[in-house]
Amino acid sequence: MNKYNISTIFSCWLLLFLSQHAICTTAQVSDEVEGEFEYDPGSERGPECWGFLREEWAKCRTGRRQSPINIVNSIVRTVPNRGQLKFNYKPANAIVRNSGHDIEIQWINGNAGSAQFNGVNYSLVQCHWHSPAEHLIDGRRYDLELHMVHTNSSGIVALVVAKLYRIGRTPDPFLSQFTEEIISLINQVGNRTAGVVDPRSARTDSANVYYNYLGSLTTPPCNETVIWIVNQTISTVAAEQVELLREAVFDYAEMNARPVQPLNGREILLYH
Repeated sequence: MNKYNISTIFSCWLLLFLSQHAICTTAQVSDEVEGEFEYDPGSERGPECWGFLREEWAKCRTGRRQSPINIVNSIVRTVPNRGQLKFNYKPANAIVRNSGHDIEIQWINGNAGSAQFNGVNYSLVQCHWHSPAEHLIDGRRYDLELHMVHTNSSGIVALVVAKLYRIGRTPDPFLSQFTEEIISLINQVGNRTAGVVDPRSARTDSANVYYNYLGSLTTPPCNETVIWIVNQTISTVAAEQVELLREAVFDYAEMNARPVQPLNGREILLYH
């Protein structure tokens, strides 16, 4: 390759970078009040621009431990599972919430119990779904991903347990509990009372084999405070359930999975 070709390639790359930066900077100026984010690739508020929309979201572009990631089994280190992960969930009052970019189950007053990892307890506060799944396994993206979100004693999100699904004949029983509430929230931000919801019915506590790595929130502000637990077992969900989740949220979040992020040398463990 001669120097002229190299110069041309560099010039094109620089123009592309400056163009993207200009789009994102414009979005920051035009969105000082709402500051919402989107998932549409190339959008002013898309994933490439999250780190420019607000100063406190800078980690979305500067962080070195971002999530989600592609979990490649050939580089995973297997370690014995000696009970490092324990669940102490219990039924508690909850609401179903449509945030516009996802559907959430929020337990009220932090009474839904906790998960313990390596001797530290984390309180369960909410769960939500992403479709398609955010984490990849050996480059494969599944149809749905459930996140069980836990906070530490300071109220910071510090542990997320993820469960992946493929579309199959068997609906997900946990998600089935909220069909009516989700239908009533289609295309509108709001809450519906769900009554007493048992987080154990999500069956994330049956995980015997799981991946573990250090990462971040997968939505702004992308804080790098999260211990990730990703179940290796793939569950099933009905196509109609995934379609309902996509129909309920706003158009820009029908496909609400953040693109995978660089591993940057992080270690992935497989507890077996």
